[in-house]
Amino acid sequence: MGVAFIADAMLGRLARWMRFAGHDVLYFRDMDDRELVRTARAGGRVLLTRDRRLPEDFRVRCLLVRSERLDEQLKEVLSVFPPPEDAARRCMRCNVPLDAVGKQAVKDHVPEYVYIHHDLFHKCTDCGRIYWEGSHMRGMLGRMAMIRRGVAESKGLG
Repeated sequence: MGVAFIADAMLGRLARWMRFAGHDVLYFRDMDDRELVRTARAGGRVLLTRDRRLPEDFRVRCLLVRSERLDEQLKEVLSVFPPPEDAARRCMRCNVPLDAVGKQAVKDHVPEYVYIHHDLFHKCTDCGRIYWEGSHMRGMLGRMAMIRRGVAESKGLG
């Protein structure tokens, strides 16, 4: 089991991409700092924040994310907390691990073109969102691979 996180309001995009990488990341757009810290402590989560005062004011296990750019933010976090190799992708909306589902199960829930041209589907058991490896997903996988290469190179592993 990997490290679990909670992201502050400034890091919503980072939270979604970390879920895509397989990390368990809670994100609440309008949670105040005290509640964020309570939730992090109660769940043994690392708090991801851009707020420089949080680590000092609350003495919570956290990672201060310095960059404003998503790719750099991902490099910062993944260089310290790489996702487990066997991590399942998570729903980018709900943070729930995705379940593989049969093609027939999604027939009436995806566009006809998608149904005809794809065989592998995953579904969120919470919100019902369906995922497949189309061009958008391939683009995200390519971007994530490039970010991981950058992390490996910065550690002298590439």
